[in-house]
Amino acid sequence: MTLRAPPDERDLDSLRSFGVVNLDKPPGPSAHQVAAWIRDATGQDRVAHGGTLDPKVTGCLPVLLGDAARMAQVFDDAVKEYVTVLELHDQAPADITDIVAEFETDIYQKPPRKSAVKRQLRSRRIHSLDVLEREERRLLLRVRCESGTYIRKLCHDIGLAAGTGAHMGDLRRTATGTFDDASLSTMHDLVDALAFAEEGDESEVREIIQPAERALVHLPQVIIAPSAAREVAEGAPVYAPGVIEAGPAEVGDATAEMGSQVVTITPGGVAVCLGTLVGDPDAADGLVVEIDRVLV
Repeated sequence: MTLRAPPDERDLDSLRSFGVVNLDKPPGPSAHQVAAWIRDATGQDRVAHGGTLDPKVTGCLPVLLGDAARMAQVFDDAVKEYVTVLELHDQAPADITDIVAEFETDIYQKPPRKSAVKRQLRSRRIHSLDVLEREERRLLLRVRCESGTYIRKLCHDIGLAAGTGAHMGDLRRTATGTFDDASLSTMHDLVDALAFAEEGDESEVREIIQPAERALVHLPQVIIAPSAAREVAEGAPVYAPGVIEAGPAEVGDATAEMGSQVVTITPGGVAVCLGTLVGDPDAADGLVVEIDRVLV
C-alpha cells in the first residue's frame, strides 16, 4: 500500500481528502449545517467538526475533511476558550470582579433540557476567567474551560452569586485546543480560494486547508518505520520492531506515558493511526500501541 506524501508535499486533492479548516463559524446556521456546506464545497464524502456551536454562536470551529473525519475524537477533551457578554439584571455590586474570580475553579453544572447529553450533575473545570471590560451592567468575559462547559449556565450562576441575576449575551469561541482565532477563515474565504485553485492559483487554498496532522500536534508521538506503517494500514498492530522512537507532542508538554493517547507517524510526518501506548517503545518485541483509529 502507498502511504500519503509528507504533509508539505501533498497535492491539492490529497490535502482536501485529509485536511483541516480552522473555520470562523458565522451566526445563523448550526455547526452541523456549516460542516455540510464545507463537505459539499470541497467535494468530500464526509467531514467532522471540533465541537458543537449553537446557531447564534460564532468563532473557532475546526472542520476535518475526508479521511480526517475519523479522528474527530481528538477534540473531545480539547480545552475551549470563549469571549462572552455577561448581562447583569441590576447594578453590578462593587465586588463583582471578585465574585467572577470565585468561579475560576471546578464548578458543577447540569446540562440544559434541550441538550443532547444526559441531564445529570457534572463537574467542569474553569481554567481561567477574566473580566476584559466593564460597562454599566455589562461585563465582557474571557473564559478558558474544560470541554462540555455551558457558558450560558455559567453566566446564570455568576448572576445568582452577584445577587442581581444575569444572562449570557453574545458568545464567541476564540480557541479549540491548539486552534485559535489568529488563523480563522470564513466560508467565503474557502469558497473563493477553491475557485482560485480551479484557475491554477493554489496559494490561498493551501493557507486555508491545512494538512490534518495539524490537529494532532498536541499528542505525544510514536514514530514508526514506513514498512510498519503499511502493515498498520492493513490492520496490523504497532509492534516494537517497527518503532523508531517515541517523543513528546509538538505543541504543549504532553509526553508518551503508559496509557496515554498517542499518534503514530512516519519519519516524514505522515499520521498513521491514533492509539493508546501500552508497551515500551524501546523494547525488542511486544505490542507498543493499541490502535483506536487507522488514518492511512
